[in-house]
Amino acid sequence: MTDKIRIAVVGANGAFGMKHLDGLANIDDAVVTVVSATSMEKAEAVAAQYGVAHAVVGLDAVLERDDVDAVILATPTGLHAAQTQAVLAAGKHVQVEIPVADSWAGAEATLAVAEASDRIAMVGHTRRFNPSHQLVHQRIEAGEFAVQQMDVQTYFFRRTNTNAKGERRSWTDHLLWHHAAHTVDLFAYQAGRIVEAHAMQGPIHPELGIAMDMSVQLKSESGAICTLSLSFNNEGPFGSFFRYIGDTATYIARYDDLFTGADEQIDVTDVAVSMNGIELQDREFVSAIREGREPNSSLRQVIDCYRVLGELEEQLT
Repeated sequence: MTDKIRIAVVGANGAFGMKHLDGLANIDDAVVTVVSATSMEKAEAVAAQYGVAHAVVGLDAVLERDDVDAVILATPTGLHAAQTQAVLAAGKHVQVEIPVADSWAGAEATLAVAEASDRIAMVGHTRRFNPSHQLVHQRIEAGEFAVQQMDVQTYFFRRTNTNAKGERRSWTDHLLWHHAAHTVDLFAYQAGRIVEAHAMQGPIHPELGIAMDMSVQLKSESGAICTLSLSFNNEGPFGSFFRYIGDTATYIARYDDLFTGADEQIDVTDVAVSMNGIELQDREFVSAIREGREPNSSLRQVIDCYRVLGELEEQLT
């Protein structure tokens, strides 16, 4: 394959749709041929902002096009499983934002479709690609560091149904199936398959119908443990912060940046070609398509995360 990989971004007007468009703009092997949003007005605005030739509404309008090799889905969580299956059925490669599904059954069904397809199916588990976590992974692979414990805080202040841009949205986010999925997958990626998992949740919000606070405890086959605290109620730093406590060092990861346990910054600029985890994720997607190989964070590789989430959900119901 010598031409650029032609990509459609669905949900392009959302916060993460735009993050993908920003990342793709730096990838020479890729070109965004079409963007899709929930209205033509929104789609055309994004197309104009990013210099994309075509704007459409919905996924069906994307799948019928012959100028699309691959689709990035940055759509509401409840649509991910069905949309991922639809993209694969249309013979196109797919990268779906986390989570691939909001149930274990949905994840299993989507994996079955992916396994029967010759197209690439990748899930946006960005923590695998952040330079901070990549450096820790490299040291684990080299035998220089082993995780003993991970302590993770995933905190937002989101008592209304708004997105990362502060805009109203039509669907409700979920601490378990979305935000905990990042840590569940990362912990297994760094410490081995998860063999024990427990969860507790706080009161259910009377309007949103979800728990606004949650605690998750995990243990891997290596014996390492993880404590994850999640909240939509926190009036403080926004996002996820990871403390790796190991046998030879302590690391603190704040998205793409990495620090020692004494809060001294570690230079990670040489870990990858970019300091942007989402761009690196998209680079992996494009490279895997071009090289005809399984990408890091393929649906097959991350499926066990959803097994664990399904087990945790059973404990909470």
